[in-house]
Amino acid sequence: MPIPIVYVIVFSLIILFLLLFFTFVPVGLFISAFAANVKVSIFNMIGMRLRRVVPKKIVLPLIKATKAGIPVNVNQLEAHYLAGGNVDKVVDALIAAHRADFNLPFERAAAIDLAGRDVLEAVKMSVTPRVIETPNVSGVAKDGIELLAKARVTVRANLERLIGGAGEATVLARVGEGIVTTVGTSMSHKEVLENPDTISRTVLAKGLDAGTAFEILSIDIADVDVGRNIGAQLQTLQAEADKKIAQAKAEERRAMAVAKEQEMRAAVVEAEAEVPRAMAAALREGKLGVMDYYDMKNVIADTNMREAISNSGKDNEIKKDTNK
Repeated sequence: MPIPIVYVIVFSLIILFLLLFFTFVPVGLFISAFAANVKVSIFNMIGMRLRRVVPKKIVLPLIKATKAGIPVNVNQLEAHYLAGGNVDKVVDALIAAHRADFNLPFERAAAIDLAGRDVLEAVKMSVTPRVIETPNVSGVAKDGIELLAKARVTVRANLERLIGGAGEATVLARVGEGIVTTVGTSMSHKEVLENPDTISRTVLAKGLDAGTAFEILSIDIADVDVGRNIGAQLQTLQAEADKKIAQAKAEERRAMAVAKEQEMRAAVVEAEAEVPRAMAAALREGKLGVMDYYDMKNVIADTNMREAISNSGKDNEIKKDTNK
């Protein structure tokens, strides 16, 4: 006997309703919450679905918080989830702070999480301080010797200043500045090598953790090495600069001497050019006779001949030495 079509339609509607119900309503999650004595109704879970909230990401952290004795409710967790926060990590941080006997309200933990910081890591860092190490910081003492110092800074997270506080980079920069200042004010690098703890005492006295998200517990100088002799290098560079200045001044004086020599030669040539004019004037005025003029020419020619003979003898001697 065939089944009536009405029964088939009713049966199909029932199956469809059950599928929609178990898909839309997390019955298994409701049972887990009920077993953990967490008061979350079916209608709350349906409302989460309608508000585009994943019920599992609210109910499971709520179960964890309730078992740990943390006073939070569904509305707080759901509001933090809708704001873009990590509900599970906030609850873990609250549990860790509660176990460590820290006073961390849910509002502050949520604000820290929304600020982009790892609230769970911050709580762990408050319980167990962390050691951060600076790179080699170069400082020059007053005697011109460079010292390379490396420090280990023990810090603890300050939950009160975690929002808006500076990070590790600021702490390291301030510690480096303190090291440079301490080494720079020392009369000799030996003083720093003999008492490296003066650096840590001076740096700690400056209150370098002000305005940061950390509290500096201690600053320990891990290593101090002697670097370059900066004073000697500066003196060498200064001497080299003075040498170049002296050479420039000497070159200037040489150029002036050459110019003066050229001026004097020009004056000699000008004076020699006046000799023929003076002789012509003397001949015209009768102060110099013709025979006197020829005698003078003969003397000049004889002098030139002697100079030529002398130069020829020197050239022959040079050739002989070259042949040898």
